[in-house]
Amino acid sequence: MSALQKLFKTTFIYGLATVLPRILGLILTPFYIHELPAKADYGVYSSLMVYLILGNVLLSYGMETAFFRFMNKSERKAEVQSTALTALSISSVLFLVIGFLLRNTIAVWLDYQPTFIGYAVGILSLDALVVIPFAWFRNQEMPIKYSFVKISNVLINLLLNILFFVGFPRFFGDQPQGFMANFVFADKVHYIFLANLMASGVTLLMVLPLYKRIGFSFDKVLFKKMFAYAFPVLIAGIAYSINEGFDKLILRYMLPKSIADDVVGIYAACYKLGVFMTLFVTAFKLGVEPFFFSHANKKDAKQTYANITLYFSIFGSFIVLFVVVYADILKRILIPEQAYWEALWVVPFILMANLCLGIYHNLSVWYKVTDKTWYGAAISLVGAVITLSLNFILIPTMSYKGAAIATLAAYSGMMFISYYFGQKNYKIPYNVKKIGLYMGTCVVYAILSFYVFNRNLYVGTLFVFLFLLMIYSLEGKALKKTLKKNDN
Repeated sequence: MSALQKLFKTTFIYGLATVLPRILGLILTPFYIHELPAKADYGVYSSLMVYLILGNVLLSYGMETAFFRFMNKSERKAEVQSTALTALSISSVLFLVIGFLLRNTIAVWLDYQPTFIGYAVGILSLDALVVIPFAWFRNQEMPIKYSFVKISNVLINLLLNILFFVGFPRFFGDQPQGFMANFVFADKVHYIFLANLMASGVTLLMVLPLYKRIGFSFDKVLFKKMFAYAFPVLIAGIAYSINEGFDKLILRYMLPKSIADDVVGIYAACYKLGVFMTLFVTAFKLGVEPFFFSHANKKDAKQTYANITLYFSIFGSFIVLFVVVYADILKRILIPEQAYWEALWVVPFILMANLCLGIYHNLSVWYKVTDKTWYGAAISLVGAVITLSLNFILIPTMSYKGAAIATLAAYSGMMFISYYFGQKNYKIPYNVKKIGLYMGTCVVYAILSFYVFNRNLYVGTLFVFLFLLMIYSLEGKALKKTLKKNDN
């Protein structure tokens, strides 16, 4: 089996771990929109989730990437595993204790209910405790076990949401007495976080046997080396969190309070249509990151990296065009309430932004395999500056449209900057002309379909067909040759 074929097989399995849970998660989007009494409630949930994204980055502090790097280059693999696990366990427990004690102060500062802060602290702590076990599964090339635990987490989350939103009111009414009064809320946003908290707890129990297998020990010298490698990744992660979610927070705090949560709600709901691109990017990243490190010393590594990026660009461009063309069908499934459709304008921008982010992840191989992770931090910080600057400039006059434009500008900027410095430090023979052709054609067809022809399905379907025909014409022979070679 060729390296590319092995990568795509692994990516497919990781894709199941990503796509199936996200599909179940997508089921919850229309469910929440239907069950939550107001758009503002969905806005509160969406904005608080941004803090969870940032919290996950801070509590893992780049140790996952450091784990992969040191497991592949160090002779002391047992010490690498146990040191990473011990470090994250100590920091997670400390955060849990301190965060819970300060939840009232944090709630005042961030303008949320203290109970929501308590949920967030618990969820973040539990999620941080499973970072190394999941990294261990990936490094050991055990995608099926990884996928099983991930999918179980979301199934439990889904079932608990149904129980809380549908079962509890039916069985206990709106004002139950006794012990159950602690679990029935008039403010139904509580149920979303409570289900998430309980699902995270079960996930930790499922991976707990790995704690015994890996063991606890702490090598101070080794940890310093790992943290030195991980710190730039942490900075990049913080910047990513800003790029990914701070548009919703800035919307919430810059718009008048009377409409802020409503606007965040409709923007976040339509943002969900970009999830199809996010699914592909996330699944690919899960498979490709360990592959980058394990393949770095091969003679054909650079050409392989170039091929991977080309095929990623092809598939990603197709996904963008497909979702744009059929957005009016998808919106009825994912966003059943017509009041949320006002923000559909942002969909092409969010899809293209995520495609640029995915290509950036592919391009990032140069600074990861050369241990120059500070470049990644610097590039991500530039992206964060673009995000914050454009959001503050555009939101007062363009509202959520300005937020979508800022997201695309940030991710496309990061992609171009990474390519420029990558070619200077670790030159990879990317087929820039072909990548540009596919992405350019995708952009032209998407703009024509969505904005010029007003999402006409017949015109859009023609563009999809023409794009597929272009792929077959340019890549058909190469794909047949690759498949024939692998069969032999």
